[in-house]
Amino acid sequence: MDRVIGVTDLQRKFRPVFDKVAKEGQSYILTRGNRPEAALVPYEDFVRLQKLQENQIISRFDQVLARMSQENARYTEREVETDLQAAAEELHVRS
Repeated sequence: MDRVIGVTDLQRKFRPVFDKVAKEGQSYILTRGNRPEAALVPYEDFVRLQKLQENQIISRFDQVLARMSQENARYTEREVETDLQAAAEELHVRS
């Protein structure tokens, strides 16, 4: 279970709090004025969260690509290339 600690209290007790996080896997919610503003978590949890977020982004990107493929299946590569060239020319004219 996460513990809650104020930023001022954390400054006074940083070393023992850090040791609890690093050695015992304890997470802390950091507050300022009774408002949660940050979290102090073990590195392994941080890495796991980063990987989860990365996987979610990749999954969403794959969904968008699949939808684009489905929506564009009726167009030939030549039609897509012509549209892309026209769009590039329009952008070039605007700049």
